Amino acid sequence: MVPTSWLKAAIAVLLLLVAPGTASAREAGSVTVFAAASLTDVMQEIGKAYEATTGKHVTFSFAGSMILARQIEASAGVDMFISADSESMDYLDGKGLIAPGTRTNLLGNRLVLIAPSSNNPSTINLRTPLAQALRGGRVAVANVDTVPAGRYAKAALTALGQWDGIKDHLAQGEDVRATLAYVARGEAPFGVVYATDARVEPKVQVVATFPESTHEPIIYPAALTKGGKTEAAQFLAYLKGPAVRAVLERAGFTVLAR
Repeated sequence: MVPTSWLKAAIAVLLLLVAPGTASAREAGSVTVFAAASLTDVMQEIGKAYEATTGKHVTFSFAGSMILARQIEASAGVDMFISADSESMDYLDGKGLIAPGTRTNLLGNRLVLIAPSSNNPSTINLRTPLAQALRGGRVAVANVDTVPAGRYAKAALTALGQWDGIKDHLAQGEDVRATLAYVARGEAPFGVVYATDARVEPKVQVVATFPESTHEPIIYPAALTKGGKTEAAQFLAYLKGPAVRAVLERAGFTVLAR
């Protein structure tokens, strides 16, 4: 096992290496956005449309929300942050790294249980023991301590009385897209992801939707960073516009911002 001190040092170096700071990412008119992994496909689509409309480029970096928050804390160069939970945004806000008055709840989502499509899965009753259906396999989830999707999953499974039966049978991913990949490759018989993630992967199928009462509301807050480029405000306004609303809703998100 790697000693904690070495692990912390390695993480610190990694944060500095991956944080944006290159000239190309900071060209005049460009915007650098850190966004939750579950936004990968839809934000890339929106970014291309924005550039085609305005001529301004958007550079994205996608990962688990708290990982991104700590990268923003460690290095300058990010103009906007879109998190998959309030906690990660609150963390940056508490550090004084969010531009005052710019935070807005942008999107909502749902939590679902998925299985590989190749298994021809049937609907799962979330009130029956999930452990029995594993048959020696594992439930894929995002890291339950550091990733919003993982925390939502743990809360929902706990509320349904499932957690004790499966907590020792987890395959934890670094973010929700890693979780999705585990199930898509058939490495886990079940996984817990957002409904929008399941939509973009044809190799998985939704077998159950978690009641919203079993976990905190899944909210994606967006905000400009302190010291971020002024062009970021234009992109945030664009994200609230009617054309983007249609794209987001088509991807399965609930649009909260007006």
